[in-house]
Amino acid sequence: MFASSEIHSAADARVLARGRLPWMVFDYIDGAAGEGHGEALNRAALQDLRLQPRILINVAERKLGVTVFDHEAERPFGISPMGMCNLSTPGADLMLARVAARHKVPVGVSTVASTALETMIEKADGHAWFQLYISGDGSSTKGLLDRAQACGYRTLVVTLDVPEVGRRPRELRRGFKMPFRIGPRQFIDFALHPRWSLSTLINGRPEMANFTGPDNKFDRTESRAAADWTKLKSLREQWQGRLVIKGVLSIEDAVRLKQEGVDGIQVSSHGGRQLDSAPPAIRMLQRIRAAVGTEFPLFYDSGIRSGEDVVKAYAMGADFVFLGRPLLFAMAARGERGLAQLWDVVSDETSLTLAQLGRTSMHHLADTLAVEQPHKQQTD
Repeated sequence: MFASSEIHSAADARVLARGRLPWMVFDYIDGAAGEGHGEALNRAALQDLRLQPRILINVAERKLGVTVFDHEAERPFGISPMGMCNLSTPGADLMLARVAARHKVPVGVSTVASTALETMIEKADGHAWFQLYISGDGSSTKGLLDRAQACGYRTLVVTLDVPEVGRRPRELRRGFKMPFRIGPRQFIDFALHPRWSLSTLINGRPEMANFTGPDNKFDRTESRAAADWTKLKSLREQWQGRLVIKGVLSIEDAVRLKQEGVDGIQVSSHGGRQLDSAPPAIRMLQRIRAAVGTEFPLFYDSGIRSGEDVVKAYAMGADFVFLGRPLLFAMAARGERGLAQLWDVVSDETSLTLAQLGRTSMHHLADTLAVEQPHKQQTD
């Protein structure tokens, strides 16, 4: 237990959030597919990457800004699209939008956001990308795309690593459903977390804000297994802005996506929430970068917990990085103040890491990776 409620790291935010969120909500946010081995393996792969410190280089002036497509972002990281953010605390979506506006970074607006996509891009001052799940029969896709284009979204992120929703035992054991189904266990859970429960009661139960009315529903567990390259081609023709494909871990898929005319790829294992046996996303990032070349826009999410992680992702080939769960935990812990604290922590960590490496910007960081020495077999 911490002596105070201050947030000095992503781990602090998680611990504080665990004490304040109902078990059902915490396990939904924190959970992973299967036994969680894939998520842990990706974190271990990130932690095992070594960076090479340098000395006697003037690093007094350091810049964290980077170019994302044609936009100058003030930080080298943005906000991943996350569904139902308001489960962490009322108004969480809008807190994220305000951070995006303040630092001119993209905030991913989920298909299943708890704030309408029109409101999000307005509050983010235009710094928003719309994330789309292709519905099983495609019935809701066109309507969402029309809405996104009408209110000014220029970048569409299509998440394709959810042909079926992965089994996440932790949330299943808690009986997590959207909308909530309150049974005896959930009632006790909410009663034991009165701060969250009362705040949610006062502000209203989080809903999927992009789907209102009896004839406009979203089924979180709906199969999307019929999506194929033909459907992607149709989507490419339908969407007039930039198209980013999220959830890529295959070199072969990445090369074909580039050939098919997408504008960028987001390497991601969905935070370890889909396939427990998936390879470490951070390792695949490096291989995919080698396959698509140095100029193709390549983004990354999954397992980022610190500024050092951000730098490592850039060293492995990312052009931009997105954070997810740690931001939800920070808001669950301390609301908008907690979000600002963690945002500043990651910013400071990134800048300090650059100083240690003898660098003044986020550019050309591949050679900051320390050479990994293979384990030598002992001989008699």
